Amino acid sequence: MAKEIILYNLRDDVKEEDYIKWCESFKGPLLLGLKASKSFTLVRMMGGLTGNGQEGAAPAPTGSPYRFIGILDAVSQEEWDRSRDTKAFKEDFFPQWFSKWVKDFYVLGGEEVYYGESK
Repeated sequence: MAKEIILYNLRDDVKEEDYIKWCESFKGPLLLGLKASKSFTLVRMMGGLTGNGQEGAAPAPTGSPYRFIGILDAVSQEEWDRSRDTKAFKEDFFPQWFSKWVKDFYVLGGEEVYYGESK
């Protein structure tokens, strides 16, 4: 399964609660309505760990460089590429997200190679 992982921070003038409401009412339903979408998850980061195994640097607490992470599961990369080329994504969603809500972002695309669930 294809995945797109979007790491980002909100603009300085945006309240998180307003953004979350927008995601619940607009962003989430729009993304889930695209033909390629299987699921979408929004994660608010609270902190993390950093370390370097190669250099023997033990894990240490750190803040996250990104406050939000969006995880979109898609049917396939090809289908997701087609969905990103639709009016709904290119005209209705992305310009609004980019100009009104997001400060900086980093998008990663990949393919799931392992999935597991605990019983």
